[in-house]
Order: sequence, then structure tokens, then C-alpha cells
Amino acid sequence: MVKTKFYSIVICFFLFTHVMVKGQQSIPVLRFGVIADIQYADKDDHGSRFYRKSLEKMENCIANLNQEKLAFNVVFGDLVDQGPKDLPPVIELLNTLKANYQNVLGNHDYVNVNDREQIYQQFNMPSPYYAFEKANWMFIVLNTNEVSEYGSNIDSPFRKEWEELANSLKKDGRKNMLPWNGGISSIQLTWLENKLKKAQENKQNVLVFSHHPLFPETGYEALNNREILNVLDKYNHVKGIISGHHHTGNFAYYHKIPSITLEGMVETASENAYGVIELYHNKIVLIGQGRMTSRTLDF
Repeated sequence: MVKTKFYSIVICFFLFTHVMVKGQQSIPVLRFGVIADIQYADKDDHGSRFYRKSLEKMENCIANLNQEKLAFNVVFGDLVDQGPKDLPPVIELLNTLKANYQNVLGNHDYVNVNDREQIYQQFNMPSPYYAFEKANWMFIVLNTNEVSEYGSNIDSPFRKEWEELANSLKKDGRKNMLPWNGGISSIQLTWLENKLKKAQENKQNVLVFSHHPLFPETGYEALNNREILNVLDKYNHVKGIISGHHHTGNFAYYHKIPSITLEGMVETASENAYGVIELYHNKIVLIGQGRMTSRTLDF
């Protein structure tokens, strides 16, 4: 009789544990909206880019994201095509999001900007690169424009870093040595590693956000993507990289780290591109709308 009761308790315990684990796997820890390359401008269409249409697409996107239960939203750079002069209507629409939004700087956001190191203030950002935390996750926002010709002031130490990096990339014949690509400084790289160490100590999972992709290497990647990836690869709690910039979208694994490039909103006359990311204990799910590709990535 005692033995029977013991086995019953053991079975109940395992059933309870099984149900709890299944429950954790089926309910997302948190959900957030993603938008890339709005690239609004009050100018005529060019090729597959329909600049004025982006405001209409944003209205539709925001109406749908506001129907979702989201912790926040992220815009992955290139909010505008020709710099901050076209920014006010974009910010006005973003301010109608029910969940707050986090911006990432893109190369087009720097057009016709005099003080490049202060541009982040116009984009409602706390700093050019930053991190924030939600539900035992750390989200790291990089500024992959910092080391570039277009993104650094002429007398800045970042310009010198860019010149040295550009010479090295040209010597190596890298395809990404292009005027619209940038990288991060040695200062930002050290900051990134310190954030990763902190997340590891606190047992937090990490997602990294950037405008320029870090992987795969297609010519659109950040100038010093390999240095950044070498740092990320040292930390098992880095669960993914999400970027914009390459409007057609892309995906690849860098070792065990999934790297998603989101499709750009500015492309096509009528088809939108945005999505919702769900974070679970064991996977990342991207639910894409319009041109944005849906993906399920198991840890």
C-alpha cells in the first residue's frame, strides 16, 4: 500500500513537471514588433523603392501592431532616405504605437547631418548605441555607422579608425568596403563585451540588434563584422542577431548564432514588410507580415 502511494506520488510529480515544461515551451516569454528600412522621403519612386508609400505602409503596420500584445517595438534603421529633414512624419506615426519603440541608426539617417555624433537625439534614442532589459533578456543595440566616412565627424578618432579599417579591407579584397557600410569602434566593441559579461553573470539571454547585418557576408555586412562575431561567439547566451539594411532579407547561422536580416518596408508599391517576434524558453519565432519571412529558430 505504501509502495503504491509512493509510485503514485512519483507519477504525479513527473506529470506535473511535464505539463509545466510544455507550458513554458508553448507560452512566449515576451513579444515585440519589428520594422526595417522605412526609408521615407518626399521624393519620386526609384526602381523598386517607393519612398512616399512608406507612410501609408506605416499606418497599416502600426494599426496591426497595436492589435497585438507587445512589450516594445524595434525599428532597425533607415527611418528616412535623405536624413532628418523628412523625419517628423515618421516620428509622429511611431508615437502612435501603443508599445514603446526603440530605434537603431541606419546609414540613410546620416544624410546631410552636420554633427554626426549627436544625431541619435533627433531619433529619440538614449545614445548612439545602448542596451535595455526585459523578462530576463538583454537587448543590445549597436551603432554600425560609427566607423564610416558618412557617420563620423572629419576630426573624430572614429574617422581615423575608419581610414585604417578601409585600407585593411581593400587590401584583403573584401566586398563590403562600400560607401553605405560602416562598423563599430574599438570603444563600442569593448562596451559590447562588457554588456555580454554582465548578461552572462546575470544569466540573461541576449539578442543583438544592428542596422548592418553581421552575417552572412554578401557585401552588405558591417565593415568589421568578423571582429564583432568573434566577440559574440564567445558567449553561449547570445541567442540571435537581428538586422536590416539589405532590403531583400536574408538568414544564416554563424556557428550556433542565428542571424536574421529583415526585409525592408520601402520596397514595392503596395506590399508591406513588418513582423512580430516571440521569445520562448527554447526558441525564437518570427511571424512575418507581407514580404517579411516567418521563421522558427530552435535554441
